[in-house]
Amino acid sequence: MNLKNKILFSTLGVVLLVSVCIALVARYILISSLTRELEFRGLGIAQSVADRSAPFILTQDEPSLVNLAFEAVLVGERKDLVSYVFILDTDQNVLASTFIVPFPEKLRGANPLMPDEKQSIRTLDDVLGESVYDVAVPVKEGIYNVGSVHVGLSQRHIGAIVSKLRNIFVGFLAGIVIFIFFLSQSLARNITKPIRALMRVAEEIRRDNLEVTMDFGGRADNEVVELADSFSNMVRHIKDYRAELKRSQLKYRSLFHSGPDPIFVLDMDTHEVLDANPMATEVFGYARRDLVNKYFSSLAPEVESLLPQAFPQRDMDAQSRCASFPKSLAYRSNGEPFYVNLHVCSTIYEEQPALIVSATDITDMIEKDAQLIQASKMKSLGEMSAGIAHEVNQPLNAIKVGSEYLELLASKGETIPPETFGKVTRQISQQVDRASEIIQAMRQFGRKAELLKERMNLASPVRNVLRILRQQLQLDSIQLEVHLPDNLPPILGQENRLQQVVFNLVTNARDAVCSEEAPNRPEGRRIQVELYQNNGRVCLRVADNGVGIPASRLDKIFEPFYTTKDTGKGMGLGLAITYGIVKDCNGEITVESEPGNGTSFTLSFPALEVSA
Repeated sequence: MNLKNKILFSTLGVVLLVSVCIALVARYILISSLTRELEFRGLGIAQSVADRSAPFILTQDEPSLVNLAFEAVLVGERKDLVSYVFILDTDQNVLASTFIVPFPEKLRGANPLMPDEKQSIRTLDDVLGESVYDVAVPVKEGIYNVGSVHVGLSQRHIGAIVSKLRNIFVGFLAGIVIFIFFLSQSLARNITKPIRALMRVAEEIRRDNLEVTMDFGGRADNEVVELADSFSNMVRHIKDYRAELKRSQLKYRSLFHSGPDPIFVLDMDTHEVLDANPMATEVFGYARRDLVNKYFSSLAPEVESLLPQAFPQRDMDAQSRCASFPKSLAYRSNGEPFYVNLHVCSTIYEEQPALIVSATDITDMIEKDAQLIQASKMKSLGEMSAGIAHEVNQPLNAIKVGSEYLELLASKGETIPPETFGKVTRQISQQVDRASEIIQAMRQFGRKAELLKERMNLASPVRNVLRILRQQLQLDSIQLEVHLPDNLPPILGQENRLQQVVFNLVTNARDAVCSEEAPNRPEGRRIQVELYQNNGRVCLRVADNGVGIPASRLDKIFEPFYTTKDTGKGMGLGLAITYGIVKDCNGEITVESEPGNGTSFTLSFPALEVSA
């Protein structure tokens, strides 16, 4: 008998066990049905007596009622099932009964019928020494109740029938259990003999003994031999896998140790450094023994707070999850800050969830970006030199007029009235303050941007830029509409760089409304600058009613060296720089434009909680 037949017989044993379970359920259902059937028989007897007793109750013919009661008890096998029958009138008086002893008074009201009830079955204990099911039905004459009939079913007789049925089922089940026991024992002995041999082979493989041989003494079935061949193939594949794993480990170690960028392996839960390559020690300035077991929060605190959101702890299903953290601030061993691009992926390290972090030092690139932004600022200031000179000349002219007036009065020897002298000196002082504000705004705009972010009010860079550009916009007959609320929450950003963003957007809007292709509007040239809060973000909107941008160009305007202006009027770096600065501040920038109807740029930044 081959393994297939052995498995078939084993399955047969399971089927037999299921059959036994079904037999037990059937026995329960049969016994319940038998009990219910005997109750129905009791109801039938009671209803039969009730149907025939109504005339005798009305005529008070007690002998006939007694005859009906005994006839119901003595018919067929009812004498073993029916313990008693008695008939009551509506006043609960006993008209007839089958008791040959005095009527038990406690039966009179033990199972009363409600006016609308058609039947009532209740278990009564200790009725002449036994328990009974008391079945009561009303006796009706037309629509009126004239009495009730009570039939007592012997629980002892019902229990005897159930016990007999139970014994038959127990005997049947015992036979099945004995049969299945011996059958299963024989099957298990034959089936497991070759399986035990395979288990011994598996145990040797588990002990790393890959040279084990499999011999079943010629007693194995074809299927077991095939399984043994599969074991042999598995052992061969394990050997090949180990060789491949060794090559992979050597390759990993080579890439890990010779990588041009710092690489860290972090614990998934604590973010403790488990391993680091030589470049990590060189770039971060730590000895390897100091770097291992160090928490990543001391190397890149900003990213450390973001890792739990990107990689939930012990997320075993996220083995292929990766996240990037561009332009992140990190610190060397001496506390010197520098910028890195971090690429983090979840992995398994020594059979535990871990994170592998690759860091690229981009400090030089950021410095070059800062130089590019600074050059763009200087170029912008050069382009605005005429307007700035005019803006500065106004307070200088006022100072010159005031000083010449005072000099003229002094040369004539005239006495200067105190009111006039005070007015002239106040005007000179105000013009000096105005010139100082203009120069301060230019110096602040022209200074090199800091690399670190800070809490700031977005209205501050807007105001500083508008101090420089307002006069130029007035000279170009541009109406400037500004709405800068004072109650907006702060953001995290770099004020000097955001000045460059505002400067680029406003000057682009100026060029759009002053373009020869811009339509002549009754309301004239107009630029709107407004700040507002929306869904937890602080937004800056710069809109104009100028020439607009075609839809085919909207997806290219943020590309470097792409410009919609004529040749020689722009390098195409303004919006590219703007886009990079906004992204560095975790912001978003969107643009809406329609040719002939103007353009609207909207910047949004996450709002910070206001400090208490």
